[in-house]
Amino acid sequence: MKTIESHEELKKAINDDLSLLMFSADWCPDCRFVEPFLPELEANYPEFTFCYVDRDKFIDTCAEWNIFGIPSFLAFKNGNEINRFVSKDRKTKEEIEQFLTDSLKK
Repeated sequence: MKTIESHEELKKAINDDLSLLMFSADWCPDCRFVEPFLPELEANYPEFTFCYVDRDKFIDTCAEWNIFGIPSFLAFKNGNEINRFVSKDRKTKEEIEQFLTDSLKK
């Protein structure tokens, strides 16, 4: 998973063919919960470019995009948001897989 370090990198990631942005933070226990199965998801969904976005470094972007809970996932295709899985709830592997599958259909 690529870590986004700047607003320029974020803009480039959004404009990729198909990208998944995972908004997270080091201190977030629910974010740590999803980490063990992320490599498997990346392998099973090679259509996506997976990107890690640190919520604390991009707090203004999170506010602008109404991302108030983490981990949260946004799918983009060629610069357009096509799907979002944003809430303060813990996400399961199955829920994220369903989100990715649904995103591929859009």
